[in-house]
Amino acid sequence: MVTTVGTESTYRDLVENLLLLEHDAIAAYESTISKLENPQWKQTVASFKSDHDRHVQELMQIAGQIGATQHREGDMKQMLTTGKVALASIMGDNAILGAMRTNEEDTVSAYERAARHAEVPADVRRVFERAHQDELRHREWFANPTATAAAPVAAQ
Repeated sequence: MVTTVGTESTYRDLVENLLLLEHDAIAAYESTISKLENPQWKQTVASFKSDHDRHVQELMQIAGQIGATQHREGDMKQMLTTGKVALASIMGDNAILGAMRTNEEDTVSAYERAARHAEVPADVRRVFERAHQDELRHREWFANPTATAAAPVAAQ
């Protein structure tokens, strides 16, 4: 799935769509955690989900400050993100992680664009840049979970 999040014309729409994207991502993470058999991978994926939970908290705070809708769940795209994981689970853990890597492509792109959005204030830009770094780390690990250390990076 290719996302358009980050291309919004207004800051408010950007924040609202990032919230929807994050809720969709969390649903996919929950599905992944429940389907993975490898306990170490499950633990790493749970730490990544914690990053997404933090992103939601930060976005909810930003949304509240600017009067944007504070979405509390994802949208119809959630069926795509969780559906890929469900289908991949038939083929095992490696396939599940491959499906999650494609989901991470969307969050990487979204935060990369969000951090460059013309209307985003400097303090929020830093939040988006940190989220982008999280997403890059997640994507890297999903691409090669046996070779990449995935220690969570503390929020700054």
